[in-house]
Order: sequence, then structure tokens, then C-alpha cells
Amino acid sequence: MPENEETRVATRRHDPDRRDRIIDAALAVIAEGGVAGTSHRRVADRAGVPLGSMTYHFTNMDELLREAFTRFATRLSERFAARIEAVADLDGLVEAIVHLVHDVLTAGPDDLVLSLELYTLAARQPVFRQITHDWMRRSRDALERLVDARTAQELDALIEGLLIHISLDPIPRSRDVTRDAVRRILSLNGPS
Repeated sequence: MPENEETRVATRRHDPDRRDRIIDAALAVIAEGGVAGTSHRRVADRAGVPLGSMTYHFTNMDELLREAFTRFATRLSERFAARIEAVADLDGLVEAIVHLVHDVLTAGPDDLVLSLELYTLAARQPVFRQITHDWMRRSRDALERLVDARTAQELDALIEGLLIHISLDPIPRSRDVTRDAVRRILSLNGPS
């Protein structure tokens, strides 16, 4: 075997991060062209791996999509939980949610597209619905450190809705409007 071919084979065999690169590449491809525009070839090209690596690491496209969306949901959950865990009281929770909605969770331009692509899959396929269910459960668990389960569910729904509205509305939403909505759910303003 010629020396450069021997080196190439050795390099190919020792690539422990390949599977992770493929998952991250899948998220990038989904963000660019949606789930419908995602193919093994496009993901392999984006990850810089041979096409055969796709079937070696993933049984089919659904498995790759499940892994990719699970990673995405986990990353967002971790950002969310880290912010909420730093809060000591309800006033701090209000400010943390305002910051999450306006700065943290909308920081990545691909996050909205990936969220909506996941929601669409979840609406049709139970396996993807489980990913969104787990994501919501982690968010509510973080919130339940400071509020009861019902309030956590209401806040979680508000946060999701605000993210979509803020991301899609061409008119910027005031932080004060977000702050007021959160305070209403927490009953910090008294009856309306």
C-alpha cells in the first residue's frame, strides 16, 4: 500500500468526533433548507465526511433527525435552566425570563427555524413529540424550583409564544411588555 493511502486509512479510522460532526452538520443543513431539504449527501458534505459514514453511524434519516433534534433541544434546555437556576426570587425570575426571551433564546439565528422544524415533525410523529415533551419537562422542572407546576406550565407556554412572536414580528417587542406579561402570570401586579 502506498504511504499516502496508508496515512489516509489510518486517519479515517481514528475520527472519534465524526458522529458528533455529522449531528451538528445535520442541524446546520436543517437550518438552511428545512427538514425537507436535508439529505444524507448534504449532511455528509457539510460535515466533511464520506457519504458512507452516514449509514455507518445512523440507520436512516429519521435516526439522524432524532439525534440532531435531541441535541438541539438539550442545548436550549441547558441555556434556559442555567439562567433560571441563577435566580433567587420571583422578581429575579421575571428579569431572567425577560433576558431569556429577548437575548438568550433568540440569540442564535437558526434556533427559531430549528424549533419550528422540530414542532412540525412533532405534530406528525410521536417520536419527535417525545423530544418536545422532554424539552418542555426540563423547562418546567427549572421553573418549578420557584413556582408551582401550573404556573410553570403557563410561563413555559408564554415563553414559547413570545419567542415565536418576537422572532417573526418585524416590529420590535418592548421588554416592558414581556415583563408585564410574566408579572401577570406570577400575579405580581394584582388583578387586572
